[in-house]
Parts: sequence; C-alpha cells; structure tokens
Amino acid sequence: MECTVSWTGGLNTRSNMGFIAETGTGHAFAMDGAPDAAKPENGGQNLAPRPMEMVLAGTGGCTAYDVVLILKRGRHDVRGCTVKLSAERADADPKVFTRIHMQFTVTGKGIPAAAVERAIALSHEKYCSASIMMGKTAEITTGFDLIEA
Repeated sequence: MECTVSWTGGLNTRSNMGFIAETGTGHAFAMDGAPDAAKPENGGQNLAPRPMEMVLAGTGGCTAYDVVLILKRGRHDVRGCTVKLSAERADADPKVFTRIHMQFTVTGKGIPAAAVERAIALSHEKYCSASIMMGKTAEITTGFDLIEA
C-alpha cells in the first residue's frame, strides 16, 4: 500500500497548511489544518478535513465495510449501514485518540440483532485493522440500532 502526501501551502495558496494525498490506487483527497489566530502562518484555512478527522473516518469506513460484508456473507438482507464515530483526544502531544464510540445503524429486512452484534464484534476483534490499531491507545465502545426495512 502506498500514499504520497504533498504540501500545497506557500505564498500563492489560500492555506498555509494544506495537503493533497494521492493513494496508490489513484485516488486523491485534500486535507487542511485548523486556522491559528495566534500564528496565522502556522494554521490552515479550514478548506478540507483535518488529518486526524481522516484517520477517524478511515476507521469508520473500515469497520462499516466489515459489518456489511459479514452480514452479507451470513445471507442477511442488509440494506443500509452507517456508523457515527465520536472521539476524544489526549490534551498533550501527541494527542492520540483516547476514547472512541461507534454507533452503528443497520437497516435491513429480518436481520436478527444477534447477527449485527456478532458482525460488530468480529470486526473489532478480528478483521478491522484500523479499529484494532486505534484500540492500542483508545478505549473503543460500540452500540447499534437495527431498523427494519
């Protein structure tokens, strides 16, 4: 897996702390820092997500992918899956994530709650490399809502 991150900041750009990431699969996305009122030259312009927001979003994408795949492989009629992540970070550098709560909403027809609970557990204990990695510094909790469609 590869990714190249390039600084776009400088004299002729809107943000001093903007970056473009290009993945090995040919996709690109922007990141930017928060504005810094005390030292504007050190801050961004809030033009894109922060890098740590991208880490959190990637973790959510990784676990949601697992949950959907596990439910589909179990032949469940899953029709939707969202996960809302709420996180807290340490006050001091390196300001790692210390707590993350993942609230899943799974929509489907006739899916037993036990199947959703199992899919989430398998993701967090065995398959989701992102959440397992994040669990090294953060307490991760989960919950879910099951909506009949």
